[in-house]
Amino acid sequence: MIVCVFNIKLLFMPKKSRDITKIYPVKSFIQKIRRLAKGLENKKKFTIQIANERITVPKGAVVNIEHERSKHNEEIEFQITWKRPKK
Repeated sequence: MIVCVFNIKLLFMPKKSRDITKIYPVKSFIQKIRRLAKGLENKKKFTIQIANERITVPKGAVVNIEHERSKHNEEIEFQITWKRPKK
């Protein structure tokens, strides 16, 4: 019974802040982008695993593309943002 209560408390604990960049092989990246595109086209939620954490992107999330340029580098970021529900 104590384990059950502990598990329930874990479900309602706030998620920790996180900022991770994960490098994937090109084939894996393409698979993830295809699944994302399919979810966006069908206006459905999308689940992705990044660095051992499953993340569900809700339908209606905002998608944008960012381009950065510095003296020696250029970068393109595909960004997906949404508000987390209040608990």
